[in-house]
Amino acid sequence: MTRRSWIGVHAEVTQKRQCVLASVVRGTVYAQRKPKLPDEGDEVLKRLIDEEYTRHPFYGSRKMVVYLERCGHRVNRKRAQRLMRGMGLAGMAPGPNTSWAHPQHKVYPYLLRGVPVVRVNQVWSTDITYIRLASGFAYLVAIIDWYSRRVLSWRISNTMEALFCVDCLEDAMREHGKPEVFNSDQGTQFTSEAFTGVLKREEVTISMDGRGRAFDNIFVERLWRSVKHEDVYLNGYATMGELLIGLTKYFAFYNGERAHQALGNQTPDAVHASRWGGGAMIVDKYGARQELPGLPIALRSTGTAFGEVRVENESEMQNAKTGAAPSSCMKSGAT
Repeated sequence: MTRRSWIGVHAEVTQKRQCVLASVVRGTVYAQRKPKLPDEGDEVLKRLIDEEYTRHPFYGSRKMVVYLERCGHRVNRKRAQRLMRGMGLAGMAPGPNTSWAHPQHKVYPYLLRGVPVVRVNQVWSTDITYIRLASGFAYLVAIIDWYSRRVLSWRISNTMEALFCVDCLEDAMREHGKPEVFNSDQGTQFTSEAFTGVLKREEVTISMDGRGRAFDNIFVERLWRSVKHEDVYLNGYATMGELLIGLTKYFAFYNGERAHQALGNQTPDAVHASRWGGGAMIVDKYGARQELPGLPIALRSTGTAFGEVRVENESEMQNAKTGAAPSSCMKSGAT
């Protein structure tokens, strides 16, 4: 109910006095609003916009103007914005940066370049992405097992505080044990003592992406692409409740039904349960040797060009130091 509806024609108080008491402009009460007939041109444009947005939900007003011109309709950007706004449509423009580093938090080195991942729970990684709702953003954090590509845990929040990331981590460890190495970017949520403290308490080796190296955490980046293009963009969630229900269904599908080419068209659940058929590696194309004191022997490696990785045991490491030929080598598996 609007305040204008409070104004009565036959009330004992004059309409002028009623408008003063209700803080309503008299002109809005006296005006006889004629019903606005729909513009036939707008209806045609809305139909075209709706069809194109369904095909390309990332289109904003600029690209929509170009599309409409190709269809023979000269439309300026303001009109396209007005029509899209009235239809509740918006392009998927870049959102807020989710990886700001804290100057006082410790940053750990990246430990996984050129390292073959050959078993479940060898390497986990995490990241945060934004999801646009009808108003504002929601933030999604997920933890994935590199070997099986299984999403082990996830949470959504309307703030960027570390608490929901810590909750996601503790849930993953409670359900699946703990990883040997945990990788993240250098965002404040993951460098915070609340988050790293859980990993240090469980004696998990911490790894963090290098600055400007998105491929260091490529498996989570691929997950975000799948989540958004296969679910979020298609459904256009309006509220946190809708998003929670939708993502619950999608991650059940992603883990249990969606075939992954990198897993030989198996599902992440099947590979995780059988502990066979998975694998991953971030290729060290420059062949830089990683000397990582304290890292498990299975994770020490030397990289060679074009994706080959030599995994060394103690005797081979000694041979490398003395100049003797190594006894064996292993090429990268599934990626």
